[in-house]
Amino acid sequence: MNSAIFVLAIITTLAFILAIVQVKGKSHQLEEWAVGGRSFGVILVFILMGGELYTTFTFLGGSSLAYNKGGACYYILCYSPIAYVLGYWLLPAIWKYAKEHNLISQSDFYIRKYDSKALGILVSLIGFIALIPYLILQIKGLGIIVSETSYGVISANSAIWLCSALMVIYVVIAGMHGSVRVAVVKDILILAIVFFLGVYLPYHYYGGIENTINLVEAKHPGFTMISNKDFNPVWFVSTVLLSAIGLYLWPHSFTSLYTSQSANVLKKNAILMPLYQFLLMFVFIIGFVAALQLPGLNKAQSDLALIRLVINTFSPWFVGVIGAAGVLTALVPGSIILLSIATLFIKNIMIPVIPACARKEMLLVKLSVPFIMLIALVANSYGGETIVGLLIVGYGLVSQLFPALVFSFCQNNPVSKLGAIGGMLIGVMIMFISILTKVNFNDYLPTVLNGLNVGIIALIANLIVTLIISSCERIYLR
Repeated sequence: MNSAIFVLAIITTLAFILAIVQVKGKSHQLEEWAVGGRSFGVILVFILMGGELYTTFTFLGGSSLAYNKGGACYYILCYSPIAYVLGYWLLPAIWKYAKEHNLISQSDFYIRKYDSKALGILVSLIGFIALIPYLILQIKGLGIIVSETSYGVISANSAIWLCSALMVIYVVIAGMHGSVRVAVVKDILILAIVFFLGVYLPYHYYGGIENTINLVEAKHPGFTMISNKDFNPVWFVSTVLLSAIGLYLWPHSFTSLYTSQSANVLKKNAILMPLYQFLLMFVFIIGFVAALQLPGLNKAQSDLALIRLVINTFSPWFVGVIGAAGVLTALVPGSIILLSIATLFIKNIMIPVIPACARKEMLLVKLSVPFIMLIALVANSYGGETIVGLLIVGYGLVSQLFPALVFSFCQNNPVSKLGAIGGMLIGVMIMFISILTKVNFNDYLPTVLNGLNVGIIALIANLIVTLIISSCERIYLR
């Protein structure tokens, strides 16, 4: 065993033990396991949401996008602050309603708001389908980190299966309490390492950040700016908008916000969350250094840019420390995602169909965890998308829940349950047509809109259908 994989194994094992120790004495009820008994204060919610939002997508995907597409990576920097403004107003309202009605999952919210189990099942299915790519993103990241850190001794596929098994055990034993404790370690480690790499690498190779940017621009003019081709300004703005809308619509985001002990905690959290954005600047710089140092990586290999650069620069023991940070960056959000999917699947899909299962709800949720991971592993074996591509697909799907959510807080909600169902179905159908058939909806739009994110197209269709069906239903019922 090389020193890198040894250090990685030690740090990961310690984090694993920390998570298990933290759940001693905790209740085994679903509310305690899934939403931490709604007991987390400002710091824990801040760390939990940071752990959930800043994942391997940030660690590997951000540097990969900077390496591959240059200035297009800035979209990651732009959408979160917009989402935090939305979250400042929206999350406390969701929390108050969830607390009042003792809700556990995202689907519970829609079921109660629209008094419709059918809508709850649809929301669960959309969440389930959207989260699978997000889970794949985490295990794909884990595979890359462990395989590269082992200097090829462990293959990527073996690493994915090994880490997936560990994640399943971790989730079943530790639940939400374990995730938030490990998130503390992960955040400290990842903040320190990304800051160090973002400062050290450009100075080590090119004498500073400014020199690095100048060299990139000299070699690839316009690379650090938004392109007018594949990732043009229309794509940039529409993807920022879609991602901002979708940031808090992931099922695991609802699970995380339910852990808060009060609505005020969520307002403070929305104010503090932009602090994480500083991290991204350094991730992009690392990607630009990799573009100069490791030219020629293809689209799929670009996810390896950060790790390959680290391996070429540092001794194996330090590579192990960085690899451990990457593993925790995948393990924390991956566990929260897995936990959320399991809760959705049993509570909001299986139990409405087979009510007798309600008696064994907690047991079934835990038993479903390995089954869900197996689905993700099988899907991963058929998927060749990059980390960034997987995430954008997921955002397109969960954003279809936005109209029904926002209108549900109106004093006189103009959206009916049939309207909400119809709108979501048409939005998801457009997303599926785009993903499965590779139809380019931009071909049917004016040239000025070329590059519009298909998720926005689906969302507009969703909104129109939602309002038309709701209006027709009101007229029919008069």
